[in-house]
Amino acid sequence: MSEIAQTRLSDDVLAELVAITRRYPQARSALIPMLHLVQSVEGRVTSRGIEACADILGISAAEVSGVATFYTMYKRRPVGDYHVGVCTNTLCAVMGGDTIFERLKDHLEIGNDETTPDDGAGRTITLEHIECNAACDYAPVMTVNWEFMDNQTPESATQLVDDLRAGVAVRSTRGPRICTWREAERVLAGFPDDRADEGPAAGPASLVGLQIARANGWSAPPTDEDEDGESDGRTGDSGGAAGEAGLDAQTSMGRAGAETDVEKSGAETVGEDAGGQQNPKGGS
Repeated sequence: MSEIAQTRLSDDVLAELVAITRRYPQARSALIPMLHLVQSVEGRVTSRGIEACADILGISAAEVSGVATFYTMYKRRPVGDYHVGVCTNTLCAVMGGDTIFERLKDHLEIGNDETTPDDGAGRTITLEHIECNAACDYAPVMTVNWEFMDNQTPESATQLVDDLRAGVAVRSTRGPRICTWREAERVLAGFPDDRADEGPAAGPASLVGLQIARANGWSAPPTDEDEDGESDGRTGDSGGAAGEAGLDAQTSMGRAGAETDVEKSGAETVGEDAGGQQNPKGGS
């Protein structure tokens, strides 16, 4: 390792970067979590972080920079205490995402990918409009440091950022208590915070399809037998059993009463979900 890289980041950080590489058969595969660790320390991907990663992995700084500029989760400008993302992709947009984003820009007096001033009076917020979060069943959706905030409205979104700035404890609607952006980046680097089991693993709207399948006795179709002529564990009766076991396992993931009883027919349930989503936690 070069002396330049050693002087730019602390020995402790360099040791953790090296430790990340040991998780992978090929060290360069560690670059993604290494960059998250850099962000957890630096608040963004800095030049010295890029140089350190390149030096440890034995690749060029240009190769590291290419990865850092390709993925939108890596930031080249300082990020605030909380990164607030508003989904403005199609479904969230028509459900109110665009309105929420405009309201937050006015309320925080910043534009897209900008951060509120650090005036010492409260925690800083970075605001960004983001693409689909694969949470369309809870549209419009926001994220805070990559944790879901479901079924938002302009009013609840405004209250959310006010609470964050005031230091009020905020919980994700389907996850743990919201930590700072740097703390979240350290988790993404592969250093657990022991809070992975806080909150439900899945919400009621996400489980509707599984509930309908159980109510109607549906399971995955059987598959062909393997080359030895033996069942692969998913054919015939065993397929139904495996499918039912899979449904039981998945529906049991919802914690704190995430699974709800199916009292209506499949068609009625789908219609209700599409036409009238409930807001389990308005202001989160």
